[in-house]
Amino acid sequence: MILRLRDRTVEREGPWIMGILNTTPDSFSDGGSYMQPEAALRQAEALVLAGADIVDVGGESTRPGSAGVSLEEEMDRVLPVVERIRENFDALISVDTTKASLARAAVEEGGANLVNDISALRFDERMGETVARLGVPVVLMHMKGTPGTMQQAPEYTDVIGEVKDFFAERIESALAAGISREKLILDPGFGFGKRQEDNLALLRRLAEFRVWEFPLLVGLSRKTFLGRITGEERPSGREIETVTAGVLAVLAGADLLRVHDVRATRKALAVLQAVRGG
Repeated sequence: MILRLRDRTVEREGPWIMGILNTTPDSFSDGGSYMQPEAALRQAEALVLAGADIVDVGGESTRPGSAGVSLEEEMDRVLPVVERIRENFDALISVDTTKASLARAAVEEGGANLVNDISALRFDERMGETVARLGVPVVLMHMKGTPGTMQQAPEYTDVIGEVKDFFAERIESALAAGISREKLILDPGFGFGKRQEDNLALLRRLAEFRVWEFPLLVGLSRKTFLGRITGEERPSGREIETVTAGVLAVLAGADLLRVHDVRATRKALAVLQAVRGG
């Protein structure tokens, strides 16, 4: 996969790994663990050493039922961490936000390389033009509703078709805002306004989202629907489920995996690549 960043182009073999770094008190899996910049920096180092290609820094929980935080609070949580990572490591940095002001500051002041927007540019009317002006790649994710409402009885007649229609509309909107095609990444949004059968259908038919030939990012890490399959109630106990689902996603065409357990994912992908290469 090739990523065309603001100042350079980066190309690497095989699937990319995006390591999750939540600077929040209430994320569903690791909330409260990395609130302090020093703790966040240590975790960023651990992710990079484990093999993360990108460190994705977020300061607002998007778990089901979560409430948003103010711009000031999110800036306070995210910017110092992004700046410290850029000062200390050569890893690519993604900022996980729906707010244009934070995206701009994280890129221009903190040195972030891409924007991961779970709203696909919908929650902040300035996000499209901001990303276009910054010249960075952006992840457009499908979500029904908002994090606070998305799991309140979501319903689909045809989840694949409806997500495709959503992508078609958001791609058109992004292009109209001035974002170039080579900067777009799509994420079907596992667990974001989806029922159990919807998540499984998305994974089973993931290849159908390659119709636009944009890179596909998949975020399956420790998700509840995986725990329902195995009976594992603890998010931190779903490493095997996450790695298995990640390998299936790559076989179906995923280009990036967004995960908590970077080392285990990297090992699994090394085996997959060896077998495919042989």
